[in-house]
Amino acid sequence: MNCTRIRLPASTSHLNERILHLKNASGPTKVNDALQLFDEMLQRQPPPSIFQINQLMTLIVKMKQYSTALSLFKRVNMMGIPSDLYAINISINCHCRLNQVPYGFALLATLFKQGYSPNQVTYNTLINGLVLADRVFEAVELFKKLLIEKLCDPDQFMYGSVINGLCKAGHTIKAFELLRFMESGSCKPVVVQYNAVIDSLCKDRMVDHALELFAKMTEKGVLADVITYNSLIQGLCNFGRETEAAKLLIDMEGKGISPSVVTFNILVDSFCKKGCVKDAELAVQAMVRRGLNPDVITYSALIDGYCLRGEIDEAEKVLDGMVEKEIVPNIITYNSLINGYCKKKRIGKAMRLFQEIQHKGLIPDVVTYNSMLQGLFESGNPAVARELFNEMQAKGHTPTVLTYGILFHGMCKNSQTTDALALFRSLGSNELMKGIVLYNILIDGSNKCGKPNLALDLYDELLLRGLKPTVRTYNAVIRVYCEEGLLVKGKELLRKMEVNGCLPNSFTYNIIVRELLKKNECGEAEIFLEEMINRGFMPDHATFENLLVRIPNVGKDSRLRTIVLKLTSVERKDGGMPNITSPC
Repeated sequence: MNCTRIRLPASTSHLNERILHLKNASGPTKVNDALQLFDEMLQRQPPPSIFQINQLMTLIVKMKQYSTALSLFKRVNMMGIPSDLYAINISINCHCRLNQVPYGFALLATLFKQGYSPNQVTYNTLINGLVLADRVFEAVELFKKLLIEKLCDPDQFMYGSVINGLCKAGHTIKAFELLRFMESGSCKPVVVQYNAVIDSLCKDRMVDHALELFAKMTEKGVLADVITYNSLIQGLCNFGRETEAAKLLIDMEGKGISPSVVTFNILVDSFCKKGCVKDAELAVQAMVRRGLNPDVITYSALIDGYCLRGEIDEAEKVLDGMVEKEIVPNIITYNSLINGYCKKKRIGKAMRLFQEIQHKGLIPDVVTYNSMLQGLFESGNPAVARELFNEMQAKGHTPTVLTYGILFHGMCKNSQTTDALALFRSLGSNELMKGIVLYNILIDGSNKCGKPNLALDLYDELLLRGLKPTVRTYNAVIRVYCEEGLLVKGKELLRKMEVNGCLPNSFTYNIIVRELLKKNECGEAEIFLEEMINRGFMPDHATFENLLVRIPNVGKDSRLRTIVLKLTSVERKDGGMPNITSPC
C-alpha cells in the first residue's frame, strides 16, 4: 500500500521549527524571542493559523506572562483571526491567574455566543481560578452544578482543585468527605489528593486521623510519596511524637522512598525546639550519610536549638561552619542568634549583630525587632528600646500584638505606665485594640507600678467594650482587690469568673488562699484549700510557707494539719510543691 507524505508549506514548517526551538530554549531572553516571533507571525501573508498562535501563546503562559498573553490575543482578534475553544481557554486561564475571575466567566459567556461548548479544561480552569481567588464556596457550588447537571465528568485535576481549596479554607472535614465520594466513583483519587487531606488533617491537629487515612490509602494500593511522609512526620513532631516520626522515616526508606532534606529538617527542627540538640546533630549526620546536604534551614534550626539552651558559643560554631560551607545565613538564622544574645543579657553583641546584618543587605523583620526590644528592656535600656521601636515603624514594619506586649510590659516595668497607656490609646480603632492581651499586660503592669485604680479602670473599660476577660485578666484584678484590702470583692470575682465560663487556675486560688492566711482567716482558707486540691492544684512556695506558720502546735485539732498531710501524698498536677514533709 502506497502512502503519500503530506508536506507542509515551507513557511509553515519553518514556523513550527522555530516554535519548537523556542519551547526547548531557556534564559532571560526567552520572552523577548517569543514576542519577536509573534510579531513576525502577524506580518506573514497569509496570516498564521489560530493553531500556531495557540502554540506560541501556550509557551508565553508557561513563562507566567499572563498579561502579555492577553494583550497579544487582543491583537489577534483585532486582525480578524477567529479564536477557537483552545484560545479562549488560554485567555480564561490568564484572567484567573491574574485574579480576574469575573473576566474569565465573561469569556465563558463568549464561548456560548460563538457556538462553542465549554469542555473539561474550561471548567477546570474556572474552578481553579475561584480557589486561587479564595472564593472556595463558589468553586464548590460550580463543582456541584457540573455534577448535578452532568455538564462534564470531573477529573482528578478538578477534584484536586476543590479538595485543595477546601483544605486551604480550613474545611478539612468537607475535603475528607469529598475524597471519600471520589473513592466511591469512577475517578479514583491518587496520592496528590490524599496528600492534601493528610496534610490538612495534620495541620488541624488530627494526626491520628491522618495516620488512619494513610493506612487506608495504602490498603487501596495508592503508593505514598515523600510529601505524604513529610506531612505525617511534621504532624507527629508537632505533638512531640518524635519516636513515631523516626519509625515513619524507617518505614519510608523500607518502601524505597528516599527522605528529602525537608524530611530531615522537620526532625532537626523538632529536636531543637525540645532542647535535644544532640539528637538533632545525629539527625544531621544521618542526613549527610544519605548524600543529602544540610541547607540554611538545617543550620538555622541548630543555631536556634543551641540558643534556646543558652549555649551561644555552640551556636556561633554552627554559624561559622555554615559560612565555611558557603551557605549564606538568612534573617531567620540571625534572628535566632540575636534572640540568644538577648536572653543571655549580651545586649552589646546583639546590637552589633543587628547592625552587621543590615550592612550585609539583610532587612530585619518584626521578629528581629521584637527580640531586640525584649533584650533592651530586660538589660535596663528602655530609652534605646523606645528609639528602636520608632525606627521599626519608620522603616515600614507594622508592630504585632507581641511587639506592643513587649513594649508595654517593658515600659510598665520601668515605671513608664503613663507613657504605655498613652501609646495604647494612640492605637485608636486598631485591630489590636479588639483583643484582651494588651489589656491584661497593662492591668498587671499598672498594679505593679503602684496604680491599682488605673488597673481597675482598665478592667471596667474592657468590660464596657464587650471584651471577654481571660483567667489572666481575672487573676490580675483579684490580686489588685487583695492587695488593696478588698478581699471580699476578690472572692466574689472568683465565683463570678466561673459563672462566666472562665475556670480559675492554680494562680487564682493561691492569690485568695495566701491573702486569707495573711488575715488569719484560717477557716475560710481551709475551704478554698480543699477546693483547690480537689481541682488538682497545689499551693506554691509562698502559700505553703504561710500555711505552715499557721498550723497549731501538736496536740491541737487542726484541719490545716490534715490538709498539709494530704498535700504530701497528692500527686502534683501544676508544678506546685513536690514531696513536702510536714514539720507537725
